[in-house]
Amino acid sequence: MVQETKTTEKTKETKSSDGHDNILEVKNLKQYFPITSGILLQRHVADVKAVDDISFTIRRGETLGLVGESGCGKSTTGRSILQLNSPTDGEVIFNGENIAGWNVNQMRPLRRQMQLIFQDPYSSLNPRMSAGSIIGEPLIVHGLTDSKNEYRERIAHLLENVGLNPFMADRYPHEFSGGQRQRIGIARAIAVNPSFIVCDEPVSALDVSIQAQVINLMEDLQEQYDLTYLFIAHDLSVVRHISDRIAVMYLGHIVEIADRVELYENPQHPYTKALLSAIPIPDPVLEATRDRIVLEGDVPSPSNPPVGCVFKTRCPSPSNQCTDAEDQMHLVEVSPEHWVDACCVNCG
Repeated sequence: MVQETKTTEKTKETKSSDGHDNILEVKNLKQYFPITSGILLQRHVADVKAVDDISFTIRRGETLGLVGESGCGKSTTGRSILQLNSPTDGEVIFNGENIAGWNVNQMRPLRRQMQLIFQDPYSSLNPRMSAGSIIGEPLIVHGLTDSKNEYRERIAHLLENVGLNPFMADRYPHEFSGGQRQRIGIARAIAVNPSFIVCDEPVSALDVSIQAQVINLMEDLQEQYDLTYLFIAHDLSVVRHISDRIAVMYLGHIVEIADRVELYENPQHPYTKALLSAIPIPDPVLEATRDRIVLEGDVPSPSNPPVGCVFKTRCPSPSNQCTDAEDQMHLVEVSPEHWVDACCVNCG
């Protein structure tokens, strides 16, 4: 759980719901990975449906939190948006242009606007490069500096912006702590002045006290650089602190999207309720007396998901419509800006 060091509850301005204010629109995105067999692996057996027909938007300047248990497709969604994985189907509309399926050369100019902060600060930095070289590499690739002095000044400024001493530019990753390494990764991401960053569980590998510092840093940088975040995480306390809206993902599907306050105070989907009930409360009396929702069974295989509602095998109160193959999962608006999977609206 994040210990918030600046405020106990972050206050966010309400963003416009006008479609023209959207920096990103994901429409019916699918990301399937083939399973093959045979000596030459040429026979197609099945598909791992990592992301299966999801749609959502992200407004300019906001943070959309994407939560769910491990293996639900969160990181794959982020990589598909950035075209690190070419989507199987669907649209990824960034600043009004559908970039789904673009190749490396087409994406190169767009890399300045779309960046990624990796989950593991230990494996995401090249151990043979100094911190300054790691941060400065995007500046060289995109030709953003005209001289060595400007290059060094830019690196020093970026290090200061993420809370590191500029004199650390000559140190190597093994000389930094985990939190400092993640700050280097953040500095690398903002070096090219992007407008959109996919944050792939950027604090999950850090100590709790360091998590709060990094989250607060990311909020400061968002305001300073006018950034938009897709914040992927499994810690609901972290997501509540930094996000404007939250999308809940299960087995490749988005089952609920709402404003962060609305989602925590009025969850509609049974899976969302189960996730929220697992958040520890720092009050032993309330923690001992509150009801916990424990889901039975295991998550089905994404290569063979249930027909109809993918949550029906673990739903506490399934209905007949859950097994209807024709009633595939889709979101309905149950209240303003609060969308829930149609099959599970009445199951909670």
